Amino acid sequence: MLRVLGVVVSIGLADSMNPSTIAPALYLAAGEAPARNLLEFTLAVFGVCLLGGALIVLGPGEALLALVPHPSATTRYILETVAGVAMLVAAAYLWRRRDRLGHKHHSGPPKQSRSSALLGATIAAIELPSAFPYFAAIASIVGSGLGLGHRVLLLVIYNVCFVLPLLVILGIVVVAGDRATEILGRARAFLDRRWPILLAGLALVAGVFVTLLGVTGLASGGHGTIGRVSRRVRRVISR
Repeated sequence: MLRVLGVVVSIGLADSMNPSTIAPALYLAAGEAPARNLLEFTLAVFGVCLLGGALIVLGPGEALLALVPHPSATTRYILETVAGVAMLVAAAYLWRRRDRLGHKHHSGPPKQSRSSALLGATIAAIELPSAFPYFAAIASIVGSGLGLGHRVLLLVIYNVCFVLPLLVILGIVVVAGDRATEILGRARAFLDRRWPILLAGLALVAGVFVTLLGVTGLASGGHGTIGRVSRRVRRVISR
């Protein structure tokens, strides 16, 4: 449980620096009734992402667990390694395109056709199909072999980590009051250009951590998996 929790938290925190959710939240913080709109927006993002993850875990995930009810330690470590490598690839992609992504300016506040809740739900629904870090965490959750209650709990924890910056923005609005606009304005100016570098760094840290968990598990806790594979390769070559 603790291993999977570490994977989920690390990927969730890295994925939380998502400009698609943070930028609209910063604009909402500068508008009318900022606390209410931010709360609605955050709950909508959280709810849609949690529902989407639950549908995967309880749908295809349940089907996979029915085929393999007790995934081996090796399977879990392989899934951790794959999730970590996926984060490293994402970090490399963001770093290579940091200048181009950093020069993409937001033209203005997001359009609110009905409510901030609808805005949050729409953004989350659009982003969900391409949420590769989320899928990596879900793969680790499904492969853990934990019970239904623990899997749902891990999904909740991931999504709390994912909306943590939105909760921080909401906290600043509530605590700072009139000064919140100035504080968050500086934050928005910084993130407009620096978010690819910040996100790449977080993805790198999370990727290294998760990959190390998987690789060290394969090397030791996975009953000497790497050693067995190496011996088999040597025997094949010697023939």
